[in-house]
Amino acid sequence: MSRKFSLIIVGALIFAGYVTSFGQTAPVNGTVELKKADGTREPVANALIEVYRTDIKSGFPSAKTNKKGEFSFAGIPFGGKYAFAVSAPGCSPTIFPDVKAGQERLVITMSPGDGGKLSEDDVRKGAAAKAPVAGNGTAPPQQTAEEKKAAAEFEKKNAEITEKNKKTQAGDETARKSNEEGNAALKAENWDLAISKFTEGIAAVPDYVGSTPILLNGKVVALKAKAFRIYREGATQADADVRKNKYQEANGFYDQALAAFDDAIAVIKKAEAASTPAEQKQRDTLTTDLYAAATEIHRLKAVSGVDATKSADADKVVTAYIALEADPVKKLNAQIALGDIMRLTGNFPRAVEVYKAVLVGKPDQAEAMAGLGLCLFAQGAAASPEDKEKEQEGLNYMQKYTEIAPVAATDSQAVKELKQSVKETVDYLKSLKMAPQKVPTTTKKKP
Repeated sequence: MSRKFSLIIVGALIFAGYVTSFGQTAPVNGTVELKKADGTREPVANALIEVYRTDIKSGFPSAKTNKKGEFSFAGIPFGGKYAFAVSAPGCSPTIFPDVKAGQERLVITMSPGDGGKLSEDDVRKGAAAKAPVAGNGTAPPQQTAEEKKAAAEFEKKNAEITEKNKKTQAGDETARKSNEEGNAALKAENWDLAISKFTEGIAAVPDYVGSTPILLNGKVVALKAKAFRIYREGATQADADVRKNKYQEANGFYDQALAAFDDAIAVIKKAEAASTPAEQKQRDTLTTDLYAAATEIHRLKAVSGVDATKSADADKVVTAYIALEADPVKKLNAQIALGDIMRLTGNFPRAVEVYKAVLVGKPDQAEAMAGLGLCLFAQGAAASPEDKEKEQEGLNYMQKYTEIAPVAATDSQAVKELKQSVKETVDYLKSLKMAPQKVPTTTKKKP
């Protein structure tokens, strides 16, 4: 959604000092402030003030405000009329018309916006359309037909933008309220209400980087939670058909969550460059959170067995998340998750590659060792003729896994199933008179 707010023509002149014309120029100074939605005001730092002479086609060097919102031009030539075009991050561009040399303590008020700038043509038309009455109370000179036409066009354009601005503000308010109510529903674990609220906010603001990806992230979380709840309902069903239907339903919501993830990333990628380091950091954090949620969805799809068809998509998403994640523990968990997804979806070569990469950094990582052993065995058993060397390598890793990760009462159901699978495979290979061998130590290569 565009954040090109209406061209607010500010005529707030607090003090106009007259300087005796013993020189050719005189200073002009003042402050720029932002009037917020709640009526409060604050200085606008780093606002750009571009100067245009309006009685003739001429310009003047621009200036920027300091941290207090103050600006100053040391000397502007007498005899001319000027218009200031003011722009700043987070503000709507503003025209301040009819500035003359010697005026001081001007106050220029801005409104919230997207930080856009006005063209010189817009400034000149706007200044002509909104030029104030002369100081002696007499009307300004009559405009030519061409000037009247230009002023009328500007007024029409300004009215259109003003109306669009009203709709934008209404959409922003809907999005803000929807996000607030959606998060409250998430805390209450009312997934359906959360999904509804986030969807309502997204419809109001479908493509604004400042809010749409946040709403979509909330929707991803709610859809993922709803899908997992439905999956667990299915897992308790004795009837195979009922269970299958529940799994299909859960998978549908997982797919909706991944579609919302794709939409959020698309909005972030299409957005204009962030105007501040803080804004960029916020985008980066949100992007990482989105990829983390999508990684978990792909993992749940694989480990629950509801969908084994998204191996390629999962590889792209999880690999991207691993590259983004700065936390070493989370990064390692994501690497193991990628290996598990590849193993459970039958992509054994990729799973072997991922698990081995984990063991380069952490040679005794138990889950990677177990997954690697199972994949090597699967590759060896599927080969024609049977690849005994791969089966032996798999046995070596699985045997070491049983030694460093014995069965424990605190094991989760997933870990119990993994250990049982490893044990059965080891027993089978031993029944073929294969003996486990010591796994060679893998160390990280020095750069």
